Amino acid sequence: MADSFKPRRPRRWFHGGMTAQRRPGASAHRANRSDLLDMANVGPAVARYLARVGITERRQLAGQDPVELFERLCSADGARYDACLLDTFMSAVDQAEGGPARPWWHYTPERKRLQAEREAARPPRRSR
Repeated sequence: MADSFKPRRPRRWFHGGMTAQRRPGASAHRANRSDLLDMANVGPAVARYLARVGITERRQLAGQDPVELFERLCSADGARYDACLLDTFMSAVDQAEGGPARPWWHYTPERKRLQAEREAARPPRRSR
């Protein structure tokens, strides 16, 4: 089933009930558009999250540690984001390194394994 995943098609714009492939000024908009948005699982919100940690282009993702990117984002924003965002970061890094486009949930088992390893490596907490 994972092999049947296809990246989304370019969005269509709706004008007065008619469908158009491009809206006026779209070529200028496209010139400023991040190539991150061409990746599966990366929409405008995820592209903004990546921009907060300094990633604005696909090529910048190659060689990055998705867990570190996620931790930097959480630290920078002072918030703990849903782990599914980490799955999405894992997907984006994999694609940037030449991997196939897969749904973000394909990475959930790997994320859970990594989290379990990190928890096991942490020293035990002292109780008060």
